Order: sequence, then structure tokens, then C-alpha cells
Amino acid sequence: MRILVAEDLYLLRDGMVRLIEAYGHEVVATATTGPETLDALLKWRPDVSIIDVRMPPTQSDEGLRAALAARREVPGLPVLILSQHVEQLYARELLTDGASGVGYLLKESVFEADQFIDALERVAAGGTAMDPAVISKLLSNGTANKRLDRLTEREHDVLGLMAEGLSNQAIRQRLFLSESAIGKHTTSLFTKLGLTDDDTSNRRVLAVLTYLGLTG
Repeated sequence: MRILVAEDLYLLRDGMVRLIEAYGHEVVATATTGPETLDALLKWRPDVSIIDVRMPPTQSDEGLRAALAARREVPGLPVLILSQHVEQLYARELLTDGASGVGYLLKESVFEADQFIDALERVAAGGTAMDPAVISKLLSNGTANKRLDRLTEREHDVLGLMAEGLSNQAIRQRLFLSESAIGKHTTSLFTKLGLTDDDTSNRRVLAVLTYLGLTG
């Protein structure tokens, strides 16, 4: 993968570059400010980008706004936000901009290299990678969708793990269910949520948005 790293802290930025290269991927560019991030995103159009929320010059939400601006220019440009903070307003905009390939992880929750690289690869492939703490924050301030009331408790469990970006195999292992059971629950929840698109990947994204109260 061709990856952009946008992080203003040298040690963290250098550490991520070394980690990415150790896994056989290429870092095509790095950025340390919001404007640099936007310029690099539009110039390189990487397979996926790792972007901090708070960057110079204002140390507010420069990185996240750069990601949003780039995705408006290049719809679907894969972006993984990696931050210490949950910026709800812009996070919602990022998730509901009509394109897939998004992730939002908290730095304190990344404990393993494999976990991090797996999240990067999911986002690069057009999927999602959401930190449970980010999901919780969005749910606490989201608008409940009545269609969720149709789901069984187990279907809620499956959808919650789907929101984190887990594959069916990973969900099966987490819930100790068979492959056929996960397939059954997934198909059922898609139907109950009115998601009849033949594109399974797209339905997963739409189901997650419904779960987070980000779509009608």
C-alpha cells in the first residue's frame, strides 16, 4: 500500500513510518500541519492515510478538516483518523460524506502492530475501522433509528462489532458462533434495516451508519 502519515509529533510519526515499512508498505509522504496534509493528500492520493485530528497551525481540528476537504475533492479517498480526541461534529461528517473507506481510532486503544495494520488495510479496501470509544461517543449523541428495534439482541451484537470494522470471521470468533450463524444474522439484519443493495460491502457501511444514527 502507498500510505501518507500526517502527524506533528516527531517520535510518533517516525515510529509509524518504521512500522509501516516493516510490514512491507510504502510511506509516500509525511505531513506535520493541516495545510501540508491537504496538499499531500491531493498530490499523492495514497491508498490510505493516517491523520491526526489536532495539528498546527491551530492545534484544533486541522487534520480532520484536511481529510474532509480532500474527500470532497476525491470521493472515497481512504482515511484513517488516529487521535487522542473524538471530534464528534467532523467525525459525523466524515462518516456520512457518501463514500466508504474511513476509520477513526484513538491512540490509547492501539495495543498491537497487527491490529493497527489490519485496520489500515480494511480502510484501504473501502471498509471501516471504528474505535469502540468513538462508536460509544457517537451513539450517545446520535438519533436512534426505529429500524434498530427490529433487530434481535444477537443481531445488535453482530452490528456493533461490524461497526468496529470486524470481518464476519472476526465477529464469529468474538461471539463464539458458527460461520453459518453469522451469515444468517448478517443477512437478517440487512433485511430488517431495508438494505437490499447487492453490494455486501456497501450494505455493511450503510448498516453501520444506521447503527450510529447517522442516516435515516
